[in-house]
Amino acid sequence: MPARDRKYSAKGPASEIHLRRLTADEAILKLEQYLNDAFMAGLSQVSIVHGKGTGTLRQVVQEQLAKHPLVKSYRLGEYGEGGTGATIVQLVPR
Repeated sequence: MPARDRKYSAKGPASEIHLRRLTADEAILKLEQYLNDAFMAGLSQVSIVHGKGTGTLRQVVQEQLAKHPLVKSYRLGEYGEGGTGATIVQLVPR
């Protein structure tokens, strides 16, 4: 996996993941792994960058977030956070 796709350091996952240009199935798999890693690393908030495009990837991501047990809440990004091209996720406390 290219370094830009998986920005993990010795401290754990980055607070942001990019899912642009992935198929829905690829994005779901990558999102699931990332949320688990972020939770285990103790992150409380993460940013999911899915891009604007047709909105299909955003919809798929938010459907997954709505039923994910580690997700406390989520919202679209605001100005400076990626707008509708990103979703900001609050994870449940560890």
